Amino acid sequence: MSRQLLALVLGPLLGLFVVCIGNAFISSLTTLQMDAAGESATVIGIISSSYFIGLTLGAIFNDRLILRIGHIRAYSSFASLIAVTVLLQGLIFNREAWFVLRLVNGWASVGVFLVVESWLLLAGDPKMRGRLLALYMIALYGSGMLGQIELGAITRLGEMAPFMVAGLLASLSVLPMVIIPRVSPLVERVEPLLPQHLARMTPTGVMGCFGSGVAIAAIYTLLPLYLQRIGLDVAQVGKMMGAVILGAMVLQYPVGRWSDLRDRQVVLIALAVFCAALSLLILLLPAGSPLLIVLLFLLGGGVFAIYPVAVSHAADRAPADALVRMIQGLLLINSLGSALSPLVISPVMAKFGEAGLFWCFALLNLGLVAFFTWRRGERPAPAPVAPFAAAAQMSPAGVELRVTEDLMQGALDHEMTEDLTNVIPGAEAAEPVLSAAQDRPAAG
Repeated sequence: MSRQLLALVLGPLLGLFVVCIGNAFISSLTTLQMDAAGESATVIGIISSSYFIGLTLGAIFNDRLILRIGHIRAYSSFASLIAVTVLLQGLIFNREAWFVLRLVNGWASVGVFLVVESWLLLAGDPKMRGRLLALYMIALYGSGMLGQIELGAITRLGEMAPFMVAGLLASLSVLPMVIIPRVSPLVERVEPLLPQHLARMTPTGVMGCFGSGVAIAAIYTLLPLYLQRIGLDVAQVGKMMGAVILGAMVLQYPVGRWSDLRDRQVVLIALAVFCAALSLLILLLPAGSPLLIVLLFLLGGGVFAIYPVAVSHAADRAPADALVRMIQGLLLINSLGSALSPLVISPVMAKFGEAGLFWCFALLNLGLVAFFTWRRGERPAPAPVAPFAAAAQMSPAGVELRVTEDLMQGALDHEMTEDLTNVIPGAEAAEPVLSAAQDRPAAG
């Protein structure tokens, strides 16, 4: 990677890393503080879901704001909103207020992702997208792991300290963005595929992305609640959550490489069986078992790998001119699962106790096993057409980081051997429409 390219992407990646440190521990702290205040699991689930509702709404609408005011000013606005929402959380403890604040925080957070990801798209040609995606994943998961691990140390500074630190980090994240050279990134306005088209093209991809969204949101929002209720203090909860994210960061790559060599449907079945077994093992562990952190590390690796493998499986079937629209549609399906997850799982925890979380994990993954097995019998998967690319929940712009030259070439080769003309109505009209967003010199 050239120095010029590194200089262009370093600012956005550093800004993302800084702001996501605060977002990581605030997510866990929100759950822990509501539980400590005596709120029920159902109330905690409703407030937790508001963040993911905000993410979904932002993924649909935020690109219009960026086109209107430019990337640098948009990033500054989103980061400022994140700072304001977390600071107000520290000042006001009210369930209705926290619902609104977490909603706005999610909307602003996906705006930050959208700015950074579209900037990375501008920085390099398709040949560089794999490296840029790797840097992005390191920044995203590395910041998440660091934020969770430092949760205990930050809370020891005082009750307001975590909210102040998160607000300071969000504000500081603007600095790398305002000192980089003035450029004019592009935002692609591409309409995602409708759910009915996705379901017809790749039922396995749709179900895998939805189930992954349910599981990932439950890990971020309800796993801290489980850990606190089994007797762990805030510092221990942070370390356990850090282990989950470390597992997600480390294990995606070997799982992905495995999926390049095998039928991806078999890999998805194996991942779902693995996650179900781990969930049941955690339920059988005695209180205070040192094995818990190991099992959570493995669970993080399994749960977070389902989404990128499901997307890769869907990409094996997609026409080349519909890849971006398809992956954007799957992202929204994943976001919908995330928004529904706390609303569905928290009442189970309220009725059956903290163990209800892992019973839900086990049932969810067993359901995925049954669905994936049925689909494999109905329609075996094609051979993988391109190397696996690790991925997290991204903005619609970030989807294109995954559409590399290798993936496009694989899709084109697949089209030559299989008639895909009826897979997606209107696919031939799916060419992206580019719109330039230009920052004025005084935007800062």
